[in-house]
Amino acid sequence: MKKILFTLFIIYGFGLNAQRTDYDWKKMDPKQRKEVINNLSPEERKALLTKFRNNMVMENLNIDPSDKAEFTDIYNEYLESQKQIKSQFNSDFNPETLSDDEAKAKLQQSFDVGQKLLDNRKKYADKMQQVIPCQKVLKLFQSEGMMRDKMNERKPRGNNSNAPRQRQNP
Repeated sequence: MKKILFTLFIIYGFGLNAQRTDYDWKKMDPKQRKEVINNLSPEERKALLTKFRNNMVMENLNIDPSDKAEFTDIYNEYLESQKQIKSQFNSDFNPETLSDDEAKAKLQQSFDVGQKLLDNRKKYADKMQQVIPCQKVLKLFQSEGMMRDKMNERKPRGNNSNAPRQRQNP
């Protein structure tokens, strides 16, 4: 009997410590959201961010509920494909240390990867148009650019994130 009670107590204890996944994110203040997100495992964090991104895209494009699942599958496949193509180019190098031949090769590689990204975007635009109208595909690509710009604004640059970034004029 004691073993059964002990086992039930242990199970109950784990149940109390289990993380809630049904948070009301809109009612939380930013500090609470940050704390919850920081307490998630990397896998849970990635899944949550994917869910947020997909919900934001669905809401922004006003996708018909009957098309959401099919569109989400295509959209996630597109993002994964873009990520795979981008991984073919290592941008972590110092151009000033490259020889002329190495720099030319790296430049050509960047053009090749850029072309693959464009070709992939065209391919998935065609797939997406089988599910949603082309106006919504265009809006998706437009909002993608805006999201990317927003994310780049938030990324800290260099050692001092408060320092303004110096840009070279062409």
